[in-house]
Amino acid sequence: MEAHPESVSSLVIVIIAAFITPILMHRLRLNVIPVVVAEIIVGLIIGQSGFNLVEESNWLETLSTLGFIFLMFLSGLEIDFSLFSKKKKKRNDASETSMNPVVVATIVFIGILLLSLGLSYLFVLAGFIDNIFLMTLIISTISLGVVVPTLKESQAMKTPIGQTILLIAVIADLVTMILLAVFVSIYGDGSGNMWLLLILFAVGIVLYFVGRHFKNQSFLEAMSKGTIQIGTRAVFTLIIFLVAVSESVGAENILGAFIAGALVSLLAPNQDLVQKLDSFGYGFLIPIFFVMIGVEINIWTLFGDPMVLMLIPLLLLALLVSKLLPVLFLKKWYDTRTVFGAGMILTSTLSLVIAAAAIGERIGVIDTQMESALILVAVLTCIITPPIFKKLYVHHEEAIPKQIVTFIGSNQATLPVVRELDQELFESHLYHTRLDKLDDKITKSVFDIKEVESYDINELQQLGVFDSNIVVVSTGNEEINKEIACYAKHNGVERVIARAETSHIDKQLKENGVEVFSFLLSTKTLLKAMIEAPNVVDILTNQESALYEIQMNNSVYDGIMLREFPFTGDVIMVRIFRDNDSIVPHGDTQLRLGDNLVVTGSTEYVEELQELLEFS
Repeated sequence: MEAHPESVSSLVIVIIAAFITPILMHRLRLNVIPVVVAEIIVGLIIGQSGFNLVEESNWLETLSTLGFIFLMFLSGLEIDFSLFSKKKKKRNDASETSMNPVVVATIVFIGILLLSLGLSYLFVLAGFIDNIFLMTLIISTISLGVVVPTLKESQAMKTPIGQTILLIAVIADLVTMILLAVFVSIYGDGSGNMWLLLILFAVGIVLYFVGRHFKNQSFLEAMSKGTIQIGTRAVFTLIIFLVAVSESVGAENILGAFIAGALVSLLAPNQDLVQKLDSFGYGFLIPIFFVMIGVEINIWTLFGDPMVLMLIPLLLLALLVSKLLPVLFLKKWYDTRTVFGAGMILTSTLSLVIAAAAIGERIGVIDTQMESALILVAVLTCIITPPIFKKLYVHHEEAIPKQIVTFIGSNQATLPVVRELDQELFESHLYHTRLDKLDDKITKSVFDIKEVESYDINELQQLGVFDSNIVVVSTGNEEINKEIACYAKHNGVERVIARAETSHIDKQLKENGVEVFSFLLSTKTLLKAMIEAPNVVDILTNQESALYEIQMNNSVYDGIMLREFPFTGDVIMVRIFRDNDSIVPHGDTQLRLGDNLVVTGSTEYVEELQELLEFS
């Protein structure tokens, strides 16, 4: 395709605008406004509402469409499906035990949806719009792309209220995206069929199982580095393929992109890969899309229609009412200030409103003026609500909940470990079969050992053994160890550690993501180290110079380089474990939330660093 000279100049203007926007925000200290909103405002300035510097261009249209597709992909990727699978753990706080976040979030969203339907009916009766379905989508949607960074910046992401807000936004994102696809099938040009959407979801399910099968293949790890980057290639292939399938069944391409993101999220990708995708999306394609949104809005035409002009404050009020009233259900657990703040942040809406408005205009349900008004209201919610939430939300430093560690098999390996685990950090449970004899009455009195008939998985499941953060399997039978460990790993246990003495069992366990320990190997390794490197053994056993593991949970230091890290204590960082990667730290290494840091130093300074990083 031959590009016109003006298309290149317009592209340069938009790229420069996207580049300088975050710089201007930083210099003007406008961090309370989301960057994407600032990009739309800059687009208004350089577009039809301002200096009209940008002309129509095939380059910009293509890049803007790709930016929208990638935005929908990243919206799907932001969904943490583990929130739905988390089983209820034992807690000391009675108020929390009575609250199931998934159930609460579902009830709140149902309230939002029903209230949105009622308010939409009023807008139809008043003559503002003819389609009640589209208006219900507009009012009920919540911007996950605004909620997530706002919760992170407010250090609320890991709190109970933060998790509840996130779940409500996730459910809203999923439901409204599916309803948008149904809307297109019903009111579109007739090429789509609502039942054909099942083909798209069926293809997604098949691809999920294919991805799950190949995810842990060893040959892929070697192909994920250097110039191959097979993981990145697989993601882009998945996006394009599902976008093509989506369009083939008559649905919008953004639905295919959204499902692609959800599939990648379900497969629990490496965080480095997620970072690369975020960098590419928010660093290039998505800013072009948001700037072009502003470019194409002509605010001055809104003043020509009093009905459209009147719609803006009324719709803003409807968005607030539709969220604030249902979240009052949360007053059972939280104070009024926190609940009101939750309602405000849930009012923020952006990408799906833009999608719904653009689609509604394209299929003739609304006109261009109405589309501009809807997008303008979405932008206003993102300017107004995040700062109010930050003002209302008071961060309380909370004690890190105990991790539940379950030991299956009580023996000379597990019992000493249980005794030495920090009881303030870990809650230990031991299970032992009656077939294995533990006749020592002193052992039974010191340790709370629960006897079971056998190590049958169904029996262990009924006892709640797999409702743990860590499961350690150390029976006298390697096959039983493998069976229980693999079952636990595949059923959502965060960490599973199993004993294996033979190489083929060791390999099978590692292929399933199970951590392995061995009496024979550990003894042999220790003896060899004592002969060849006695100083290393001294580091491991000497309490004054021992190695310690610290988890980075403080969002304040997320992304900070080690050379800029404000800690001057006598501590050396030896290793950083990030997902499946082992990183040798240096000055330019960035800390990330969830990193496990292996450090050495004096106990006093290690405890100080631990308090700094583990308590946000």
